[in-house]
Amino acid sequence: MTNEQILAACRSNWAYRGVAEADMREMLDELSAHLADAEAAGRTARDVVGPDVRAFAAAWARERAPFTHRALRTTAMACYVLGCLPLFTFLVHRTTAMHVRADYLAFWAAIGAVTIAWELRRGSLRMYQQSLISLVVGLPVMILVKRLTGEGVLFTLPLWAVPILALPALPYIYADTRARRNAKLDAARPH
Repeated sequence: MTNEQILAACRSNWAYRGVAEADMREMLDELSAHLADAEAAGRTARDVVGPDVRAFAAAWARERAPFTHRALRTTAMACYVLGCLPLFTFLVHRTTAMHVRADYLAFWAAIGAVTIAWELRRGSLRMYQQSLISLVVGLPVMILVKRLTGEGVLFTLPLWAVPILALPALPYIYADTRARRNAKLDAARPH
C-alpha cells in the first residue's frame, strides 16, 4: 500500500467511527509525518501501521476518541439523517404531516444497511453509486414489503419532528465545518 492509500483508509475508518474532523486532521498530519520519517529511514509503511491498516486505524480511534464520545456523535448524526430524509417528502407534498408505511421504512433501512456495509469495505459512495443502490436494493425491498404488508400506515410523522431530530447534530456539524475551514486556511498560509 502507498502512503496515500494508508492515509485514505485511515481517514475513512475514522470518519465512520465518528472521530471529530479536527482530531482526524491532526491524526492524519501525525501519521503522514510518521510515514514520511519511516520512508526517509528506509523502512516501509507496514513497519509504521502493521499488517492490518484497519486494525491500526481502529485502535488509534479508540485511543483518541473514547467510545462514549464516538457513540454520541454517531447517534446525533444518525438522528440528523433520519430527520432530513422526510423533509423532502414534506416539501414535495406540501404537507405538515407524513404517513409512514412499512414499505417506506424498509426502503430506507435497506439502503442504509447496504451503504454502511459498502463504506466499511470499499470507502465512500459516489452519487451515481448511491442511486444504483437505491434502484437495485431499495426498490425491490420496498415492493416486497408493500406486497406483504399492504398500504397500512404505521404512524404519522409531524413536520416539527424534523428539527427536533436534526438538532443534536448541529454542534458536531459546526465543529466539523470550522475544522475544515481552519485546515484550508492553514494550508493556504505560507510556512
